[in-house]
Amino acid sequence: MATLVLPVCGRRGREQLIRWWCAKLLRCFNLQLSVSGVRPAPQSKHVLFVANHISWSDIHALNSLIPVRFVAKVEIKDWPVFGYLVKKSGTIFINRTRQRDAARVLKVVTQAMKLGDNLCVFPEGTTTDGQQVLPFKSSLIQAAIDAEATVIPIAIHYPMPDGSPNLAAAYAGETSMIESMLSFLNMQSPKVHLHFCAPIEARLLDRQTLASQARNEIMARLPWATVPETVSEPAVQKQA
Repeated sequence: MATLVLPVCGRRGREQLIRWWCAKLLRCFNLQLSVSGVRPAPQSKHVLFVANHISWSDIHALNSLIPVRFVAKVEIKDWPVFGYLVKKSGTIFINRTRQRDAARVLKVVTQAMKLGDNLCVFPEGTTTDGQQVLPFKSSLIQAAIDAEATVIPIAIHYPMPDGSPNLAAAYAGETSMIESMLSFLNMQSPKVHLHFCAPIEARLLDRQTLASQARNEIMARLPWATVPETVSEPAVQKQA
């Protein structure tokens, strides 16, 4: 479908197909999705979602609810299977080894939102094991201000039955993609929860304030999350 159908179907058909395959993918891994907060309508446009980042499945959980284009590191193109799928679904790739690439991506993201696309960024710049939320980098959040878009923070949580973070769900450290997929398959009824925080009008704030407010909203929904002193602690894992 990614090879033959997506390139030729219209925007509406493309969005419906991506939502369908992401929902199907979650079911294949028996990953149960729950939602709370101010859930946006599937037809919502011109939104920048800002979320904490734990696993590759974050992307598919959100895309099963509402069509979203993601900003991701260029290395994701080389991931088995998923790299190809995210490329075909309209992901915008950034090369973090090139300083000038951030400016290019900022322009692309801004223009995409002006045209009505929804975008999602993980401003921690890395995944964690879910026990903390790292300081947010504000560079790409500037796109929401430039495009006069709405920002919606999302708190992502993989809960255990007692509500504590499911550390095995994190795609982190030396874990490979295959090992992470097998980890989900070996879990009994794994769960992912998305909490949609109240929308923020980006044009009313500067990017640092906007990033800080979005992070505070997310942390308020993850009361166990700690604030790291630096981004070099062991819990810091893979670049987003």
